Amino acid sequence: MHNSLRRALVALLVLVLGALVLPLGASATAQDTSGDAPRVRLARATWDTGWFQAEVYRLLLERLGYQVDGPTTMDNAEFYGAVAEGEVDLWVNGWFPSHHVFIPDGSPVSVVGTAVDDGALQGYFVDAATAVAHGISNLGDLSDPAIAELFDHDGDGVADLVGCNVGWSCASIIDHHLEAYGLTGTVEHVQGDYSPLIAETIDRFRDGQPVLYFTWTPNWTAGELVPGQDVVWLETPFPSLPADLASSIDYTTIAGIPGCANDPCQTGWPPNDIRAVANTDFLSANPSVGRLLEQVVIPLTDISAQNVRMVTTGGDPADIRRHAEEWVAANQATVERWIAAADPDAVGISEPSGEEAGPGGTLTVAARALPPFVIYENRIYSGFEVELVRLAAAKLGMGVEIYAVDTTAKQIDDIDRGVARLGLGGVAVTESREEVVDFSLPVLDSGLTILVPNDSSRGIGDRIASFFRAVWSSDLPWLMIVFAAAVLVAAHLIWLSERRHNPDFAVPYRRGIWDSFYWSVVTMSTVGYGDKVARGTRGRVLALLWIALGTLVFASFTAAIASSLAVSELRSEISGPSDLAGKRVATATHSAAETYLPSIGVGPVLVGNIDDAYPLLLDGEVDAVVFDAPVLQFHAAREGDGEVTTVGSDFQRVQYGFMLSPDDPELREHINLALLDLVESGIYERLHDTWFGPQR
Repeated sequence: MHNSLRRALVALLVLVLGALVLPLGASATAQDTSGDAPRVRLARATWDTGWFQAEVYRLLLERLGYQVDGPTTMDNAEFYGAVAEGEVDLWVNGWFPSHHVFIPDGSPVSVVGTAVDDGALQGYFVDAATAVAHGISNLGDLSDPAIAELFDHDGDGVADLVGCNVGWSCASIIDHHLEAYGLTGTVEHVQGDYSPLIAETIDRFRDGQPVLYFTWTPNWTAGELVPGQDVVWLETPFPSLPADLASSIDYTTIAGIPGCANDPCQTGWPPNDIRAVANTDFLSANPSVGRLLEQVVIPLTDISAQNVRMVTTGGDPADIRRHAEEWVAANQATVERWIAAADPDAVGISEPSGEEAGPGGTLTVAARALPPFVIYENRIYSGFEVELVRLAAAKLGMGVEIYAVDTTAKQIDDIDRGVARLGLGGVAVTESREEVVDFSLPVLDSGLTILVPNDSSRGIGDRIASFFRAVWSSDLPWLMIVFAAAVLVAAHLIWLSERRHNPDFAVPYRRGIWDSFYWSVVTMSTVGYGDKVARGTRGRVLALLWIALGTLVFASFTAAIASSLAVSELRSEISGPSDLAGKRVATATHSAAETYLPSIGVGPVLVGNIDDAYPLLLDGEVDAVVFDAPVLQFHAAREGDGEVTTVGSDFQRVQYGFMLSPDDPELREHINLALLDLVESGIYERLHDTWFGPQR
């Protein structure tokens, strides 16, 4: 422990020195990026499902010859105020007609182009199984207490409708609907962090439970719970919107909605166009940008597909940028046409980097659920890192406010612009992440481990199936073919030699060949009952040769069976990385294990989320799972108890830390000192042992 503390103090000194040097380096970089190219100050919305479009437009603007600052993340009111004042130039996350309320008459703000036409839909959903079983097709059906109770998950007797975060514009519309349709007594608008709430909803659906929720498109949820297949739309009893959206009430009935009981469908929400919004004076000074914005159209299916990729892979900022680059490359001809229409002489320039806002005044934490680091159950956060950050904050006399995000990219962005001051959730310290955020001292020093099936949990059926898989993949099937052919040849030879003068081998072929086959098998096996023997010279010579050859054939056959039996048992005998060669090994994409396994000659079976690897292991489709040790050990001790187990010692060191802003060295120093204090006092050790057991 003393050596660990000494290393930690040295690391702290390096971090403090780095914080002193960083502002100088950042200033120099900012000066170096300035140039003669015209600039665009690009913003983007707070919802990360819209960041893909922002990255696509950034690439297009650079192709047009502009240097792009940002994108800077802003909420709706902040952006529309800033663009009107000329503090930013544009964004491409405008939802209309919903956002018309942010643009007062006479405001110097222009809505330009339509990236997605009538594609931004919103509405209420229930699982298809419950809808069919109980005849539910309308939100008004929930006025029946018996129907509403089907969706009660907290035991208060009313339906739990997973809705919008407090402060979102959709939250006020949901509340308006519940009031207008007389549902306040039977339906509760569940508000909190939308991401973990909808993740819980999806888990309930997979467990066969009824679900009731609000969502929108484009959004990754539509890829998990597909309207018309997994879930159905709930119509509203009649059109009703708050006063500020009353002009859109005639547009809440929409045709061609999959999964709705009627066509057109009364969704209760007007469809929105996703459009670019820019400062009018900026567009006047940069007409080529306006022409570009008028050209661009991004298919809704492409946005939805990217959203699913972003969420399932964890979504580092580099991933989202890569997705945009891949989309531009795949639509090269269309992009060239847009650029030519905007400005035939446009040329691209290098990508600059912008500065984000500083931190806020409270310890607001952006957390990504990854047990045992962060657990979100029953709207309560727990987990090793959650408890640790609360202890550290208490040392500093600070409170902790935790909210959930789906991706690491969202965490990093929120930290950059000061919405969050700290990010956690089993975030490994990597070189690429160190380039955009700072890390605290390591909060856990661990590594990778191996998860295998627990043999004691395997039934007779599993063992029989495992044996036959081993037999089929061995040389035994070919040896059986060779054995059968050799026995048939020997049977025919002895029959031809003995049939005329030996009554043990009947002359008629049908009977004689059966007797010969019987002789061939018992002679080859050296059992030799003596009831049928060769009497002629040629028959006896053949018998001697067959005994000698048969001994080898039978021995090979027996060895093959024994080998297959051994293989079926040894497949699970994995005790360390050296045993993984030749095995089927699963891990998650964008993980340390994905990088490590090829280095030892193992081509991994990749899954988007580590939870998807566990069924593969139990079904015998893979022999092992390799991933972060804390995560696999936690799963083996809880959900996988009795079915799976971890084996061997941890390997391939992985360190985890809290993410902080490079512009907040004071907070980083205070957090590090608090962590050191927790280590010295023994509190850290007790917390570690609670979640992971005693340190080995």
